Amino acid sequence: MVLCYGLAVAEIVSAKDAGVVEYAARLLSEGKLVCYPTDTVYGIGAAASNDEAVRRLYEIKGRSFEKAVPLLIAESEDAGGVAEVPAGAKGLIEAYWPGPLTLVMKRKPGFRSMALANQDTVALRVPDEDVVREIIAMVGDPIVGTSANRSGSRPPTSAAEVMAELGEVVDLVIDGGGRRGGQESTVLDITIATYRVVREGALSREELSEACGKTVE
Repeated sequence: MVLCYGLAVAEIVSAKDAGVVEYAARLLSEGKLVCYPTDTVYGIGAAASNDEAVRRLYEIKGRSFEKAVPLLIAESEDAGGVAEVPAGAKGLIEAYWPGPLTLVMKRKPGFRSMALANQDTVALRVPDEDVVREIIAMVGDPIVGTSANRSGSRPPTSAAEVMAELGEVVDLVIDGGGRRGGQESTVLDITIATYRVVREGALSREELSEACGKTVE
């Protein structure tokens, strides 16, 4: 179905529609950009291994190519194919994956993506949203997990907000209804001895400290 919001024209489908997972996964595999609901805010995704799609995503957001963006994976077990998962991450992963926690870990040497901006680290999250995890699993590749807005704008909490800002430039918007919290995930760097919050978000330092059994700065 095609809906119009002002001058924007984009394809929008309900997260409950039959075939939405297969359709979105096909588009992503073809290098298209898909906006989707997560448990925090709406995100814009590209297949992480497709440099052309990732480049287009950066250009749409107006984001510097020198700034890495997080990746979403379908299951916690998939992290080992992308990152070197330290033993200390176990409590955090068990407590908050799926959920609003993005973990910064060392990139696995064999994994590459333009989304990492040539860094030796990768920020990973498992979203607590079934339709997104099913899409990622079908793609067979992590997808970019950044919010569906231009850099500097407020992260969107509804499909209508996504359409208003990006409707002219993305290929598909999956409407999963409003996101109640409207907070992005907390980003935690666990590549250093004292874990450090890189971005404040849905989880507090106290919650993270309790999950991992050590002080989080």
